[in-house]
Amino acid sequence: MWPILVLSIVGVAIVFDRIFAFIAFFRSRERHPDPQATLNRLQRGFGLLSTIITAEPMLGILGTVTGIIKTFGAFKLSDAASPLAATAGIGEALVTTAAGLVATLILVFPYNFLLGLLAKAAARLEREDEEKAQ
Repeated sequence: MWPILVLSIVGVAIVFDRIFAFIAFFRSRERHPDPQATLNRLQRGFGLLSTIITAEPMLGILGTVTGIIKTFGAFKLSDAASPLAATAGIGEALVTTAAGLVATLILVFPYNFLLGLLAKAAARLEREDEEKAQ
């Protein structure tokens, strides 16, 4: 559960950092001498953000597996198969699965929004480059 929380915090920090970078870019009226370098600066963190979005549901599923393993371990340790013995492991499994999915959903929508902003920034830089060439 802790890795999901840490990755979520890092992901949200990247999202806010990129939003502020795009705000500064779109408010700027100056021409950019090196469009590729500007685009590279705007793309910073996208790879890590994509990896976090991919890893969080997997970590949730890993929590599900460990919770189910604990459930079977509780059955193995007790002579009678008590429903109460299963609740802790199943509860852990459900919570980590939900946490992984929610954490992913929190980041996937802003990530796609940032990809759209990146495409608009690339179009603007390309247009500036064409105007400079004329």
